[in-house]
Amino acid sequence: QVSLVESGGGTVQPGGSLRLSCVTSGFVFLKYMMSWYRQAPRKEREMVASITSAGDATNYAADVRGRFTISRDNAQNTVYLQMSRLNVDDTAVYYCHAWPDFWGQGTQVTVDS
Repeated sequence: QVSLVESGGGTVQPGGSLRLSCVTSGFVFLKYMMSWYRQAPRKEREMVASITSAGDATNYAADVRGRFTISRDNAQNTVYLQMSRLNVDDTAVYYCHAWPDFWGQGTQVTVDS
């Protein structure tokens, strides 16, 4: 059974940091490109960051580039999103995605002073 479980969300002040994790099982993780998406209230889901199956290339949305870092551990079937210098516009539910097939249930990130 396929499972993607995100964790690490929470409430943080502007300028703070969080590290999201997505632990996966039930599929061949190292064959999948992995991504993080987010969906803010009343907005469409958008791609935040992606990483190739081998972890040798990454891509970021323009508004997070330089602040967020995606990484993966193929031995642990886990993908991470290190988020720094968070601002209120980063408030959203963050989803892990094994492109193109599988989604996690999401974890809430709230940036609030």
